[in-house]
Amino acid sequence: MFAAALPSRSRRRPRASAPLALLAALVLAGCATRPPPALEGAVATPAAWAGQGAVQGGAAATPQDLAQWWRQLGDAQLTGLVERALQSHTSMRSARAAVEQARAQRDVQAAGLLPSVNASGSAQRSRSNGSTGNTFQAGLDASWEPDLFGRLSSGVRASEADLLAAEEGVAAAQVALAAEVAVNYISLRSQQQRLQIAQQNLAAQSETAQIVQWRVQAGLASSLAAEQARAAVEQTAAQVPTLQAGIAQARHALAVLTGQPPAALDEALAAHAPVPQPPADLALAFPADTLRQRPDVRQAEQRVRAAWERVAQAEAQRMPSLRISGTLGLRALTLGALTGGGATVASLLSSVSLPVFDGGALRAQVRAQEAALQQAQVGYEESVLGALKDVEDALVALQGDRDRLQRLSAAAEAAGNAALLAQNQYASGLVDFQTVLDTQRTLLSAQDSVASTAASVSTDHVRLYKALGGGWPAP
Repeated sequence: MFAAALPSRSRRRPRASAPLALLAALVLAGCATRPPPALEGAVATPAAWAGQGAVQGGAAATPQDLAQWWRQLGDAQLTGLVERALQSHTSMRSARAAVEQARAQRDVQAAGLLPSVNASGSAQRSRSNGSTGNTFQAGLDASWEPDLFGRLSSGVRASEADLLAAEEGVAAAQVALAAEVAVNYISLRSQQQRLQIAQQNLAAQSETAQIVQWRVQAGLASSLAAEQARAAVEQTAAQVPTLQAGIAQARHALAVLTGQPPAALDEALAAHAPVPQPPADLALAFPADTLRQRPDVRQAEQRVRAAWERVAQAEAQRMPSLRISGTLGLRALTLGALTGGGATVASLLSSVSLPVFDGGALRAQVRAQEAALQQAQVGYEESVLGALKDVEDALVALQGDRDRLQRLSAAAEAAGNAALLAQNQYASGLVDFQTVLDTQRTLLSAQDSVASTAASVSTDHVRLYKALGGGWPAP
């Protein structure tokens, strides 16, 4: 448009060509936007996971598998709890409200690109030299600020990035909430299993204590053996209230996570059930795919883009601004004449403003936004490093717990055989009672450790799914 208009205007007013050319250059320069900083190479991403051997072979996990990973654990009750939590928990409702707030703020910024129109009306009664007169006015006032240097559009793009970051915040809340529900559910089932182990060992120790008591009455054993047996029974019985309290607390946590009062799930979760077992053929995606899946990394990226646009917005604040305003209305001496078509009043005004001296406030504002951009970039790098660490830590923990579970299972089997042999040999008088006590304590400890470590393996899988960004439908 400027190229077509300038030649004709220059023939009539040669001196105006230079200012118009300068204005055209400024407008074109203001419309040019710099690309946002590249984030892909901010942190070196390894080609593969160092702990890849912790998971067995199989097809790489797809985004659909990660989105609802809890279904792969094969526990319908857990699936129902997770899905209810994703709908009802306070963190999810708060995150969704934050999205609506960000969307409204984006719309506010976008409205600044459009003209604004206001309706106005007034009635005036005046008296001068004994005469009285009335004046009535009605009209429309319009104003518009052309976005010459991209200040308004930069604000819109920054608000759009804030909106995307808020949406990623919803996804991050889903990831964290699904993992928390699963961890508490595994803890519940694990403690129920440990309670059964304690009660079974308590029954066996009580039976042994009764045998010892009979032998004392027959003069075949000392009172020392009877007291030792009673002490072992009471020590095992003392574990029962602790486990029962842990079970109740896990039920309360799950109820609150699903948006219900603490005791709402007591009846539904009262029956014992096995600990959910993860699939054996889990395979990992590449680290770069993991970073694209994780909502916290994506959220950090959008924050960088928002900060970048606000730097551009602050720089545009230092440039000239143009405002166009106009009024169109009616004026009459009587209200009837106004509604019937009074005198038409119209005006058009354009103004240009340029910051001349502000004590360095606008320049300081640019520096402040540049510092905010640096913080956002550091936050992005921290998110990437944290994501890589989460996956590697989960793989190391999974490998260690798997090896530990294998050893403990063998130890528990040997402890069970030893306890049976010791009890039979004690009944035959071949070993003393201290041997029986030692084998029973070892058996209880080994079985309890197996149950705890098996639950840790399942929990490690949950943390691995969380570290991979599973728990939300990635686009």
